[in-house]
Amino acid sequence: MEFFMIFLGAVLVNNFVLVQFLGICPFMGVSKQVETSIGMGMAVTFVMTVAASVSWLIQHFILDPFNLPYLQTVAFILVIASMVQLVEMFLNKMSPSLYRSLGIFLPLITTNCAIMGMALLLVSREYSFLQSIIFALGAGAGFTLALLLLAGIREELEFADMPEPLKGAGVAFIIAGLLSVAFSGFAGLV
Repeated sequence: MEFFMIFLGAVLVNNFVLVQFLGICPFMGVSKQVETSIGMGMAVTFVMTVAASVSWLIQHFILDPFNLPYLQTVAFILVIASMVQLVEMFLNKMSPSLYRSLGIFLPLITTNCAIMGMALLLVSREYSFLQSIIFALGAGAGFTLALLLLAGIREELEFADMPEPLKGAGVAFIIAGLLSVAFSGFAGLV
């Protein structure tokens, strides 16, 4: 039950994008099509999960024992950057069309504050190794859910009759704000 609550909390209650406002750049940039959103969501979830496990190991077997907490940010950035490189090479080889559609947002996963925030939260919450992985999976699932919700609504509204100034980014920000308010309602859940 504890693992389920950690997962559910990361997906809904503390959704990185819609509640904590982390990772807004890819959220707004990649959420124009559902297919692209699924690819970005899977990439971020993979990077989060692997980065969580490697960061936890580095924190507990290198940084803590040798009293090197000041290297935490640098170590986590290196882990995240190397995971993003792996994802980028994999997508370029296995799905060139998805690789092209993600464009500049794929390498920007390295600077995605949601992933760095996740790594830092694991340390501050003192999660165990398994709890860290569950939390990262939940955070990635929440990120993907937010992308899919916004992309699905944006695809439906693409041909809607609305005032010209609202089309594109205007309506996307309004929808993101409404989704954020809706997700705030989950606050008492976990």
